[in-house]
Amino acid sequence: MTWTSHPIVYEINAWVWLDDLSREYGKPVTLGNVPEEAWDALASPGMDALWLMGVWERSPGSVRIARASQMLLSQYGRALADFSALDVVGSPYSVHRYEVDPRLGGDAGLSVARENLAERGILLILDFVPNHVAADHPWVNEHPEYFVQGKGHDLVGAPDGFFVSGGKIIACGRDPYFPPWTDTAQLNAFHPGLREAAVETVLKIAGQCDGVRCDMAMLFTNEVFEKTWTERAGARPEKEFWEETIEAVRARHPDFVFIAEAYWDLESMLQRQGFDFCYDKRLYDRVVHGNAESIRLHLLADIHYQNKLIRFLENHDEPRAASILGSARNRAAALISAALPGAKLLHDGQLEGRRIKLPVQLGRRPVEPVDEDLRSFYGKLLEMLRSGSLREGEWLLCDTAGWEDNGTHRDLIAWCWRRHEERTLVVVNHSDRESQGRVMMPWGELKGRTWILKDLLNDGEFARDGDEMIDPGLCVNLKPYCFHAFRFSLTG
Repeated sequence: MTWTSHPIVYEINAWVWLDDLSREYGKPVTLGNVPEEAWDALASPGMDALWLMGVWERSPGSVRIARASQMLLSQYGRALADFSALDVVGSPYSVHRYEVDPRLGGDAGLSVARENLAERGILLILDFVPNHVAADHPWVNEHPEYFVQGKGHDLVGAPDGFFVSGGKIIACGRDPYFPPWTDTAQLNAFHPGLREAAVETVLKIAGQCDGVRCDMAMLFTNEVFEKTWTERAGARPEKEFWEETIEAVRARHPDFVFIAEAYWDLESMLQRQGFDFCYDKRLYDRVVHGNAESIRLHLLADIHYQNKLIRFLENHDEPRAASILGSARNRAAALISAALPGAKLLHDGQLEGRRIKLPVQLGRRPVEPVDEDLRSFYGKLLEMLRSGSLREGEWLLCDTAGWEDNGTHRDLIAWCWRRHEERTLVVVNHSDRESQGRVMMPWGELKGRTWILKDLLNDGEFARDGDEMIDPGLCVNLKPYCFHAFRFSLTG
């Protein structure tokens, strides 16, 4: 199997999914004995890749911390009214060892799962956490030199940021803008021994899957790491961590895909360092909080840059879209994030309208009603995304225009896809008011013909003159957060 240009990636929480199946089938279900119909159901929406989030062995120390934290306990209670200590399985990002947790089926179970996915044409993505490991990871005692280390005064000045192990003072993992993660130990991106060990770790992972989602990837760039840890980091290497790691892995696994969780507008830097796709947090923020013009400006970026972004409306870190957006706006936002160039990330429960954001430390989730209308919409959207033009076609942003006394066309975002004779146009009113305007089509071959425009998401059909669609443009009138997704065909 090979990766497509604009793959659809589906994230599921491995522990929670297997718990759901165990309850449904009345017996323990692991990655090694998932029923065939469950794999079929997972494959039915037409995903290209499955991100099995959280398969690695959970840290016992992380579990203890997660069960004692008052802040986390309040989050558990909001998400799962009847939670108990047994539901708290620890953070999947406090990795004890890069071995599949035995309670999920171990490495052998993952191998079976990968075979089942491959039979259905689905690639497998797993996690890699470069910045830190669990505070009780074997490296802490066996290779303390791999970690950022502190001094005695750090235990007094920042007691939540350092811990003692084997006579060494080790820093807890952290993002420079947030408090330390007290269940983790901070790896040193500049240490050559750690870099070699990281390469070996990713090579092992690459033998078990088709790609990795790299947690907080920007923290391990030379620039960010040096600013975060200053003199504690030691001498800055000439080469970037990611360049070394990705080159070494690709030498053995040429088609292996690297996905970066990335923030702070560092996506372009990480793409240059070798990542295939980087999180498009800027688009997420503008879709959820911004206006149409802010989105349009973002989409003016170079197409090669856009092709290496991964767009999302949900993941395990963000609020559930159904809980923060109204029904119409949720659909418009989903269309924008899914029908643009680049990879697309969908989250388990997003298609059904789940509203409760589950803390990653929990291994069980509540039962929620399915939004059948939203699921039907996503069915049409995913069918549209599987078409040739949106998978392998040429993408163009379209200009819009209005009238002297009506500037609502600025609320419209329009783009089009073409592959051979297949043409698709998407127009979204990203505002809370009715908006009118003209969309200028960039295809000269529309001239001199009458075209049928079939709306793939709203079941409408219209005949339009090709000359008019080019100049002065296709006239559209859309209610708040409504949209068109037109497939073009000739009359007759």
